Amino acid sequence: MLTYPHIDPIAFHIGPVPVHWYGLMYLAGLFSAWLFLQSRLRKKPGLFSAEALADILFYGMVGLLIGGRLGYMVFYDLNDFIHAPWIIFMIWQGGMAFHGGLLGVIIALWFYAKRKNIALFDVTDFIAPAVPLGLAFGRIGNFINGELWGRVTTVPWAMVFPHAGAEARHPSQLYEFFLEGILLFTLLALFSRKTHPRGAVSGLFLLLYGAMRFSVEFFRQPDAQIGFVALGWMTKGQLLSLPMMAIGVAILCWAYRGCFKHATVS
Repeated sequence: MLTYPHIDPIAFHIGPVPVHWYGLMYLAGLFSAWLFLQSRLRKKPGLFSAEALADILFYGMVGLLIGGRLGYMVFYDLNDFIHAPWIIFMIWQGGMAFHGGLLGVIIALWFYAKRKNIALFDVTDFIAPAVPLGLAFGRIGNFINGELWGRVTTVPWAMVFPHAGAEARHPSQLYEFFLEGILLFTLLALFSRKTHPRGAVSGLFLLLYGAMRFSVEFFRQPDAQIGFVALGWMTKGQLLSLPMMAIGVAILCWAYRGCFKHATVS
């Protein structure tokens, strides 16, 4: 069994204001995504301007914060949200839902694409390979917070998490860091090096993330306030990942059948 490295969730203070590692991880994820997308622009000039990239990241971050927090409240903590709606602003305590954040980002980028009169998939195909970088840092933030721990296990790398009882558990945050972060980034970065039909990169992202999240949920402890939501074993994360995979497959099929006009360099 490995020892969980107890890390103070507060990284430092600016005067009386605490700065949490969780928030710093979001900033690190945004910065790493910006660096990666900048490198893509240098390799494929004319795809988007530097100003457009800044706008895309701004819209995406706003959509992520609003959608992620609102999604968590609706999908995972609806009862508390109804009785104390102000807790939606307490993001330093954690509680961000990826599926809600994804919807928020898509809506925000739809507004951006509509404003600029460009195809939404041109934007999402461009940024999709960078999203796993943000996911990787987010899972590190979960690990530091000692939240979203795994199920009880006897594997040699199990850990005893604070507030999770005395039993050793899967470090499922690290599983997600590797699968949804490092591995997904590598696959999408390699795939997007070549030209594909419009929507292909976005569809592959949805399919792969959904499959990886569905798989890792077998090792992650279901949320206490929800438990299993279907069939006696399916978690809310798995339930939300099913439509992601289905939509991803549909987009890939449409893309390679030429349903989206004008192939783009993604």
